[in-house]
Amino acid sequence: MLKFLLPPLLMLALLGQAAHAGAQREEYLSDSVASSLRRSIADRIEPRLMFANKAEGEAWLNEMSERLKSRIPDEFVRRKLLTAIHYEATRAGLDPQMVLGLIHIESRFNRYAISPVGARGLMQVMPFWQRAIGTPEQSLFDMHTNLRYGCSILRHYLNIENGDLFRALGRYNGSLGKAEYPNLVYNAWKGHYDWNDGVGEKVAQK
Repeated sequence: MLKFLLPPLLMLALLGQAAHAGAQREEYLSDSVASSLRRSIADRIEPRLMFANKAEGEAWLNEMSERLKSRIPDEFVRRKLLTAIHYEATRAGLDPQMVLGLIHIESRFNRYAISPVGARGLMQVMPFWQRAIGTPEQSLFDMHTNLRYGCSILRHYLNIENGDLFRALGRYNGSLGKAEYPNLVYNAWKGHYDWNDGVGEKVAQK
């Protein structure tokens, strides 16, 4: 559930920024939650498109690849990234188009992005997560590692917030309860990466 509070012109101006400042906050994890997240991070399978049939997957990949062409000129890199995003998002029970919107805001698809507070990579993951659920050897600049961490973390926040996407995105950004960041992600998602297959996640006003 998301709020829509910002005027359209202000929203467009904010979407034009290079990235959005913010970061996950380090919080206590119970042993069971930490163990579950560690297993999620450690389980590595070759990414693949998670569609019911190959034709639908190719249609999605072709469409999203076209939308990302200006940001990622290399077609091979673009399609590889999109396949990984679709796999990791679906694996975590997230809408892949929403994750594309989040990456759009967080890093503008720059896998080497570093925020002023130290968040890293495509999904701007804070390094403390390596201590909490991973290992120091795992590079947050690696595409697959960053997507696995980012999607697992957002799924964790959704679980904490009982499926409330507005609040989960606030936690992800370190701005819980504020509308600006969830609105930015929602507008990037719906404005740039919406997929008209008839089964996309519906988010009501809050």
